[in-house]
Amino acid sequence: MNRGEFNRLAALGALSSLLTYDAKAAFNKESKVYNQSIVIDGLIIGRNWDKASFAALAKTGYSGFNVSLDSFNLNRSLLSLVNWKDIVDDNSDKLIHATTAEDFKRAKKENKVAVLFGFQNSRMIVNDIDNLDILYQAGTRWMQLTYNERNLIGDGCTERTNAGLSDFGIEAVNRMNELGIIIDLSHCGRQTTDDGIEFSKTGAMINHSMCEALHKNHPRAKTDAQIKAMANKGGVMGIICLGYMLGPNLGVDTTLETYVDHIDHAVKVGGIDHVGLAADYPIQGLEANGATRENWYVPRLTRFKPSYKVQWPPWIPELDETDRYQNVTRLLEKRGYSTGDIEKILGLNFLRYYDEVLQS
Repeated sequence: MNRGEFNRLAALGALSSLLTYDAKAAFNKESKVYNQSIVIDGLIIGRNWDKASFAALAKTGYSGFNVSLDSFNLNRSLLSLVNWKDIVDDNSDKLIHATTAEDFKRAKKENKVAVLFGFQNSRMIVNDIDNLDILYQAGTRWMQLTYNERNLIGDGCTERTNAGLSDFGIEAVNRMNELGIIIDLSHCGRQTTDDGIEFSKTGAMINHSMCEALHKNHPRAKTDAQIKAMANKGGVMGIICLGYMLGPNLGVDTTLETYVDHIDHAVKVGGIDHVGLAADYPIQGLEANGATRENWYVPRLTRFKPSYKVQWPPWIPELDETDRYQNVTRLLEKRGYSTGDIEKILGLNFLRYYDEVLQS
């Protein structure tokens, strides 16, 4: 090797070291924003929580999450609440059963994770408003009015009709307001969503959804008018991480960038104080939790209507890992979001909302 070749290689080596240093410095700067933030996930599926779940949770940097429990009937719902209370009590060095916003603040200070118990359906109350009191006393603090199908409260997002809330549904909303149970509208039909926002005395939550303006004709998406109405009453919308919910061409032009596009749009419509984040799957992600085409995708072809547009695989890789919101934070910074605004999206917006709606 002559002197000229040696000098060129030395220069390339120095440049490579400089680039590596700069990349690490940028990563550390971006991670600092995340690490100092209260991070709240709008929806984690709570089934089959085990040691692997705790291992994954430790890697997320979460300060809290809304856990989705079994809503099949009242007995199973109460059993699910008891089971999760036991999980929290048996792991008090890691978890806090959240009933107020203060619990999320305490979780951050104590390096723990606050868990807000709730359900993605209200069918278990059947036709008895008093069942809401029972569920509240057992620890319930949020409840979705309907899932995809109709129940006695109203129509879901894939129901053939679009009737909105029933009289019984309005009665249930009033009682939930009185108790301090958050009203969630994520899977509700168009009119049920509109009615839930209108008839609730407090702001309603949409804890895991996306923007209809960016994914047209998907029954789970919320319109600009709904996002704005929700925000005007103080609510928060968590942007869902499920890739097929965000765009029709997952893996082609539906990427992490698409996810942040939904954040951008929701912020533009509803304002920076009304947008959060939501996974809608197990804490470790779908792939790590063992989701396959056979056990995840195929069953959903019969459980969900074609309008759901289910795809396989359903995830965006950067969101299906435990540092999903670290990845989102870096992209938000790249797009020019301030530290304060990123902190709001990561968790402060949910925290402010909980402070306004939860009573104890």
